[in-house]
Amino acid sequence: MRKNRRKAKHSQRFLALASQVDKTKFYDINEAIEFVKANANTKFVEGVDLSLRLGVDPRKGDQNVRGITNLPHGTGKNQTVAVLAKGDLAKEATAAGADVVGDEDLIKRIQEGWKDFDVLMATTDMAPQIGKIARLLGPRTPNKKNGTVTDTIGQAVKEVKSASRVEYRVDKAGVIHMPIGRVNFSADQLRENMMVAVDTVIRAKPSSAKGRYLLSVTLSSTMGPGLRLDPTLTSKASGH
Repeated sequence: MRKNRRKAKHSQRFLALASQVDKTKFYDINEAIEFVKANANTKFVEGVDLSLRLGVDPRKGDQNVRGITNLPHGTGKNQTVAVLAKGDLAKEATAAGADVVGDEDLIKRIQEGWKDFDVLMATTDMAPQIGKIARLLGPRTPNKKNGTVTDTIGQAVKEVKSASRVEYRVDKAGVIHMPIGRVNFSADQLRENMMVAVDTVIRAKPSSAKGRYLLSVTLSSTMGPGLRLDPTLTSKASGH
């Protein structure tokens, strides 16, 4: 007999913030950004997250929206980067700021349980070796689709280390979640990052997706309630 799972209760802090949000209205972009910045009151600097619900069927391979984009002001998050590379490309990765660089020795280290990195990248000549650790890495496995298998390794490392590169992928519910900065960013920086993120996802619309594509837009801080934005106006603001 399956036990009933209790829903996690929100904190009093969250409930107090949520009570200030009008769930019946669409917020203006600038209004939403200012609310998120002003009401992020945890003891750490919260991230700012964008959620986009798309009119796609993720079960269909040709509608599995995913990719990478570079935000003009980064995300504000420090990333630890490990790179599988040899020879000159290994030197290039090191010069670009990679935290750990190796080939077979790094693969062995990961096989032994080491995972103290945020992003693992690889050059194309190391790609055949990735299968040895793919099961251990899960979603952190390097692949060409998200730009973590590449021979422009120096540029890729710099983008990740500067936290400008963001990977996005639609989930089973048809939603893309993307970090667009932190609450200590200026309102202009958050808006510019957001517009680039929205523009990128709209440009990634699959040709097989019919009807409305951008169904809903929500902005929130890491520990705060979401504010709904008008998807049509948000799309226009991003240049579409």
